[in-house]
Amino acid sequence: MTIRNLEFAARPRSVAVVGASERVGSVGRVVLDNIVSGGFEGPIWPINPKYHEIRGLPAFRNAAALPAAPDLAVIVTPAEAVPGVISELGEKGCRAGVVITAGLTRANGLRQAMLDAARPHLFRIIGPNTVGLMIPPFKLNAGFAHMAARPGNIALLSQSGAIATSLIDWAAENNVGFSHIVSLGDMADVDVGDWLDLLAGDPATKAIVMYLESITNPRKFMSAARAAARIKPVIAIKSGRHAAAAKAAATHTGALSGADRVVDAALRRAGILRVDGLAELIDAAEITSRFPPLYSARIGIVTNGGGAGVLAVDELVSCGIELAELSPETLKALGAVLPPTWSKGNPVDIIGDAPPERYRAAVSAVAADPGVDAVMVFNCPTGLASPIAAATAVAELADKGHIGGKPVLTCWLGEHTARIGRRALQDAGLASFETPADTARAAAYLADWSKAQMALSRVPSAGSEDVDGNRKLVLGILREAAREGRRMLTEPEAKSVIRAYGVDAPEVLVAQTPAEVQAAAERLLAGGGQVAVKLLSKEITHKSDVGGVVLSLDTAEAAAEAARTIEKRVAKVKPGAAIDGFAVQPMVVRKQAHELILGMSRDPIFGPVILFGAGGVAVEVMEDTSVGLPPMDDVLAGDLIDRTRIGRLLAGYRDRKPADRAAIVKALNGLSQLIIDFPCIDGVDINPLLANAEGAVALDARVEIDPARVEEDGPERSLVIRPYPSGWETTVSSDRADFHVRPIKPADVRLYPDFLAKVSADDIRFRFLAQRKEFPDEMLKRLTQLDYDREIAFVALQETGELAAIGRLSADPDHVKAEYALLVRTDLQGHGLGWALLRHLIDYARADGIQRIEGIILGDNTRMLSMCRQFGFHVEHHPQEPGLMLASLDLD
Repeated sequence: MTIRNLEFAARPRSVAVVGASERVGSVGRVVLDNIVSGGFEGPIWPINPKYHEIRGLPAFRNAAALPAAPDLAVIVTPAEAVPGVISELGEKGCRAGVVITAGLTRANGLRQAMLDAARPHLFRIIGPNTVGLMIPPFKLNAGFAHMAARPGNIALLSQSGAIATSLIDWAAENNVGFSHIVSLGDMADVDVGDWLDLLAGDPATKAIVMYLESITNPRKFMSAARAAARIKPVIAIKSGRHAAAAKAAATHTGALSGADRVVDAALRRAGILRVDGLAELIDAAEITSRFPPLYSARIGIVTNGGGAGVLAVDELVSCGIELAELSPETLKALGAVLPPTWSKGNPVDIIGDAPPERYRAAVSAVAADPGVDAVMVFNCPTGLASPIAAATAVAELADKGHIGGKPVLTCWLGEHTARIGRRALQDAGLASFETPADTARAAAYLADWSKAQMALSRVPSAGSEDVDGNRKLVLGILREAAREGRRMLTEPEAKSVIRAYGVDAPEVLVAQTPAEVQAAAERLLAGGGQVAVKLLSKEITHKSDVGGVVLSLDTAEAAAEAARTIEKRVAKVKPGAAIDGFAVQPMVVRKQAHELILGMSRDPIFGPVILFGAGGVAVEVMEDTSVGLPPMDDVLAGDLIDRTRIGRLLAGYRDRKPADRAAIVKALNGLSQLIIDFPCIDGVDINPLLANAEGAVALDARVEIDPARVEEDGPERSLVIRPYPSGWETTVSSDRADFHVRPIKPADVRLYPDFLAKVSADDIRFRFLAQRKEFPDEMLKRLTQLDYDREIAFVALQETGELAAIGRLSADPDHVKAEYALLVRTDLQGHGLGWALLRHLIDYARADGIQRIEGIILGDNTRMLSMCRQFGFHVEHHPQEPGLMLASLDLD
């Protein structure tokens, strides 16, 4: 379950307090007092058999004695009584409760008893061990926090009750209000993902802030977070940023993918802005909910004091934010209205005696510059000009927090007069801060959130995620290793595996003895060049550590001698270690090449993780790597590259040509698909991957497997983001032609304009339930970029590759019910394509465990209504929307 019955907690019309008390200082007394004094306008029913009346309210012996089923119950009884209380409430018809009581643990069995009592009634439990729940717009303070929060448009989800109450206190001092405050407690049932799903659709919530200590059900969390972040800002603090690094695994990658780096990658992939402190949490929520995302964040600064501008620039640079370069036209315009002593650049120092007119002219000119994306305006108090008059002048330019269409962040330094100035700016809708550093950080929040939003909507190139690996070859190699009980593939095996998924690697010959090494080297050296000889041992993972690699050998005799030398080194460093042979391969010489690492390890929460960065033997010392979550495409792979220092070097510098980025991206995509296809793979190291303008080639590779999982089919179940469901590609036939039907891909956004041009106005109206002439790019991206865990769309393609039809299925977060929609190109209707596509949707829904599908259809869409009836849908008038019909089909 996710949001089922949670609406009773989010919008309760009545509340029962089980364990309410008259005893001063008891939790039952405090909770009841908070609900009553908060002004909750619905019925409040105390339950305690010891009382006939509590705080002037009639008290009831138990839930059965209540006059009606409460929407929400707040439970503060002893722990051992909680399961029975929930059973009674469920029998009465209550469907949601806040369990404030602590002590319901797995160890004492009470946690499971509580869940067992709730299950038959689909009773939702918030907690246990929680401070409670606040819904300020409903005047509900159902907990034991020390004070009530004021209403607002920010929702707070906290896994710490202490953090929740601290933020309530801070918010009161800073005039911040909330739509919801949820202390999640031990999350036995309702967790962060459930509330994210609920709040995503809440019109009263403009931003969601979270304090996270752990993430339960990571796939549900990621799916819910991605859905919510597309609609409104989601900001999080995740504690444990500096936890001890993970123990070194059998691969470099395992040692480098520390848990917090994976959390960073997951939050970034979900479109969530991560911040460090509690004050930043609310500041970031306010600034991101105030402005739309920026496609770039070049900042223009206007100040009457140079020092304030310098402080702001320092903070902006620290945050990685770009200072705008003003155009010659802007500089000329400023020169015409400013004193000769102005700064002649950005920051625009308009001098300490600046009157209101100078502020107005300078801010207007900077905001009008096409190279400026956002404006920061500062005022330092002087005896030469009025801060209040300056604030009034800037405020008069404002339009919904913008000036000249650009977001504006202001900072009036000082106390008394500055406070009046800040209020004037705030009343005009302009964001206002107390220090230059706060202002710059706010700009950074907006910029970082904008990047996260763009990451959710960038379109990869067509087919970038289509990796056609040789599964049969790889499975044979893995089976052989499993038959021998090995967890680690040999180097030749590992290279064969990665080559099968598009990662270039040189030919490797295996030799058992120095004599065989000599013969292999003769073959490889026949065309010139040099060879390398490497140790093969199932007992030694890192060959370099034992001197097991000899490079740049010119002759076959030298290769044989290298093999004998390796034997001696192993005998000395690892006496008793078995030598399985030697790998002989040509030396790969790439001029001006960079050594990179690609890898994969497993995170205990988020599953498979992909690593990229600077490689070679000093990879741990360099510490220049980034991590991301599969599945990958060229956009995500590019992000992984760009988050490293070596990524900038790969772009080329001085006389060094840019490396073949496409080859590196191809290798990352291939690694991603390998992980998806083979759940038995526990770790991968490709180090070094040598990359320059000629391409990218893997000089060494290690692959670690779980032999017990080799026969397990993909996709990998622990992936927190469901990969492209390639198994649902098929061919359907109409009476006119055959069509290739497959799940939609982000790159299909390019097919929409031609498709929509061939759809009639009536068919558009039937599909979108209203006339629509414009389809903004952002809308089309959302139609093509899906979370396959919740939504699927199938495209039917003609032989020419043109889009012929689209069928869509959107499941509710509980995955019980899904809404379908169909749109067939007008010139292809009436030939059975829509029928075939609807059948495909129904088959998919049934296989995915969905119990019921529904369609909302205009009453005059007779063709669709007729098809629904032929499929066995129940068709009726929509209960809330006149003119619409509701078609439903039970799939059980």
